[in-house]
Amino acid sequence: MSETLYPSSTGALAEAHKQLAPEQHDAFQTFSRKVFANGALATKTKQLIAVAVAHVTQCPYCIRGHTKAAMHEGATRNELMEAIWVAAEMRAGAAYAHSVLTLDEMEKEPFR
Repeated sequence: MSETLYPSSTGALAEAHKQLAPEQHDAFQTFSRKVFANGALATKTKQLIAVAVAHVTQCPYCIRGHTKAAMHEGATRNELMEAIWVAAEMRAGAAYAHSVLTLDEMEKEPFR
């Protein structure tokens, strides 16, 4: 028997979300449709952003879902990989940028 860390997202699980909190579920679905609709940014661009963010937040369901959605909107493999590299740079960049907090604290304490 093979177990994975994350169970597959199934229709039954999606239905459980809806049954347990129908108003919140419906509001989230409406919000999601509005967010990903064409606007100042095309839906494809929004889905590429979502793929990048999903990699930073490390949500496997979001990675799979938004990758599929981006491809459905015409995103290429190269565009998807570039979006992922942008996410990787931003995550690494955030670690580097936040190092100023350590540097600041080190300045407050005498060296040991």
